[in-house]
Amino acid sequence: MCGIAGYVSAGKIPANRATAVERMCRAMVHRGPDDTGVADLHGATLGMRRLAIFDPANGHQPMKSSDGRFTLVFNGAIYNFRELRRELELQGHAFRTQCDTEVLLAAYVEWREQCLTRLRGMFAFAVWDAVEGTLFAARDAFGIKPLYYARRPRGGVVFASELRALFASDAVTREIDPASIGEYLAWFTVPAPRTMFSGVANLPPGHWLRCDQLGRVHTGAWWHFPQARGDIAGTYEDFVAGLRAQLDDSIRAHRLADVPVGAFLSGGIDSSAVVGLMARSGAAKLKTFSLVFDESDYSEKSSAQLVADAFGTDHHAELITGERVAADLPKIIAAFDQPTGDGINTYYASQTARQGGVTVALSGLGGDELFGGYAAFTDIPRLHRWLPRWRVLPAGLQKRILRHLQSRPDTRARKLADLLAHARDLHELASLRRRVLPEGTRLELLAPEARRHAERLGPHHPLLEDFASELAGADAFQTVSAWEMRTYMADVLLRDSDVFSMAHSLELRVPLVDRPLIEWLWPQQTVFKFDRRVLKRALADATRDIVPEAIRQRPKQGFTLPFPLWMRGALRPFLEESFSSASIATCPWLQADAVKQLWRQFSDGHDNRAWSRVWTVAMLIQFCHQGRRT
Repeated sequence: MCGIAGYVSAGKIPANRATAVERMCRAMVHRGPDDTGVADLHGATLGMRRLAIFDPANGHQPMKSSDGRFTLVFNGAIYNFRELRRELELQGHAFRTQCDTEVLLAAYVEWREQCLTRLRGMFAFAVWDAVEGTLFAARDAFGIKPLYYARRPRGGVVFASELRALFASDAVTREIDPASIGEYLAWFTVPAPRTMFSGVANLPPGHWLRCDQLGRVHTGAWWHFPQARGDIAGTYEDFVAGLRAQLDDSIRAHRLADVPVGAFLSGGIDSSAVVGLMARSGAAKLKTFSLVFDESDYSEKSSAQLVADAFGTDHHAELITGERVAADLPKIIAAFDQPTGDGINTYYASQTARQGGVTVALSGLGGDELFGGYAAFTDIPRLHRWLPRWRVLPAGLQKRILRHLQSRPDTRARKLADLLAHARDLHELASLRRRVLPEGTRLELLAPEARRHAERLGPHHPLLEDFASELAGADAFQTVSAWEMRTYMADVLLRDSDVFSMAHSLELRVPLVDRPLIEWLWPQQTVFKFDRRVLKRALADATRDIVPEAIRQRPKQGFTLPFPLWMRGALRPFLEESFSSASIATCPWLQADAVKQLWRQFSDGHDNRAWSRVWTVAMLIQFCHQGRRT
């Protein structure tokens, strides 16, 4: 795991280019405290910060090929590097280290961009070709590792693992894009390839990038959700056996490291399955970490302890209080370089794991998306079946129903109104399901400039047309699953997991977000993958022999913090300050009166479901405020 950076430009004086890359690397020390390196090449300068996981004594980057033609910087982990190494040795490649970086470089030398389909892991890397004078970069299939880039006005390209690094180069201007404000209020994030900043792009998951010294950039997708039918199980028993084999294989791959490895353990089925599979695969005295709260309705302490006891792990439960979060908020806000309404749980879990002596931790992230853990897997197909009947209702009756739903105080009624008002098919339903704010509320919160952009872009997800085409032929379960993976999982959960784990120099791995596992699971019969009567039945049955029955049978409880209670208690002073006139003024794209009304409705009301909307706006204001100070 590392932070990578680079500057491609024919016109920039090499010494100035190297200084810019060194500044970018210094801005990412937390991503790689173990080593640093900068390579000044003809036409490009590459840099990195390293968190040493494989062969810590070796693997210095940037790394050059034996003939000097290719230079690589790499962030992530390639779990099948040993298998690839044996294959490459047969092709005549010799190796000096035991690290995955050298294998990745040799794979690119041998197969060029075709190496991407051979890689099992999480990655964002860049390779400079000294002969062609071009840079090739790529990001893993699901967006576990980030890569941001910006084109220079006078030619050239700057890239890095974090936005803060781009701005540290002094080659990129930190200018908020007014259109991004409305996107953030809609989706909890600004969907790739855009970011919060004008002229700065986020390379989408499963994409590659190629650029030259003049700053000409071309991008394309190297991975799509598979269309071909593979090894399809004929019976449920065969499916469960196949799933278990895939899970075992993924855990074995993700456990590989030359440093201590632990796991997050919330007490839910996803993290319990990961921990159980790790213990069964031979992990000696596994360290596990969970967050607990004084608020019993939110705490999973007893469930996590049950699993820890079942597998004999060295378990640490960290108590998190509203007062502690309030005191830590300046550090938490400083850790992200784009606003987020999520991720604080990952901040504390990562901090706890790093302080507990591990450098790598495995998480159960991805289980809900693969095995139907969200209500959307039931609600969206049901609503889709009703849409034709809704469409034939008289327009006047539709308007009366929508007005009634929009006037209701609860968030579920308002979300239903949004879906009925804007969705025409399954893809629109699946994408709109992840909206944070109803369209009417979102537009009311936006000042005129940002509102014009929001009205121009419309209520739908920017990926709608392209992604719907990619998913042609997918059934309802696959459609909802893919939308969850490509939007909320990629743009929020995985992004925040990277940001907040790296803030503590922790490599966070997600064995359920594994390309071989997902490619095997995708074409399997939906009736095997999902049973609306039994939550995540497939995962529970595949791990029946290791996960305690009490965990397999318990109702779903998300890995969340008691924000609704804290926001009316310990976090209230922070929020009062955030929603003050002075703070809102730092974000001129918001309508101050509407923002204050949103806060008053929550603070004086009883709808706890609305907390995420209020928190999302508060984080945006704090982000703008932070930008004014830097």
